[in-house]
Amino acid sequence: MAKRISLHEFQAGLARRLADTRDNRALALLAVQAGQRNWLVDLTEAGEILAVPPLATVPLAEPWFRGLASVRGNLFGVVDFAAFHGDPSIAPAGQARLLLVGVRHELNCAILVSRALGLRSLDDFEVVSSPAPTEPPWVGDLVRDSLGTPWTRLKVAELLNHPRFLDAAQS
Repeated sequence: MAKRISLHEFQAGLARRLADTRDNRALALLAVQAGQRNWLVDLTEAGEILAVPPLATVPLAEPWFRGLASVRGNLFGVVDFAAFHGDPSIAPAGQARLLLVGVRHELNCAILVSRALGLRSLDDFEVVSSPAPTEPPWVGDLVRDSLGTPWTRLKVAELLNHPRFLDAAQS
């Protein structure tokens, strides 16, 4: 027979487990590659990551704005994150993935990345330097993992609020 617990004990236990989950999410990072650069996205800022669906092109848009993707009936603007930084465009096939970064901020926005590299812990990295003053505001700290691989922290909110990112119209 199952052990009976009071509603108060159940709620207290549930609250503890939820707090532990939030703490772990705050330390978790999603690792992605966009072009030749490795990026780390806080799991609290990262949305869903999925295979690239068919993209509908948008005329008179910047080359880095790859078009619109339908995800479960919702349209998402897709930005080629490598091309946005001046690197060669990412082919939306093979290991390429869409990262729905705007959902938490109520924006239907996705970034196209070369591939997803899995979850990492913040404890696995050491900060090498702060971003240079010439870097865009969405570029965070430069960190290295135990193998010496360089990674860049992505500040999602700064990216989503930057005028250049928001204006995909071809100039």
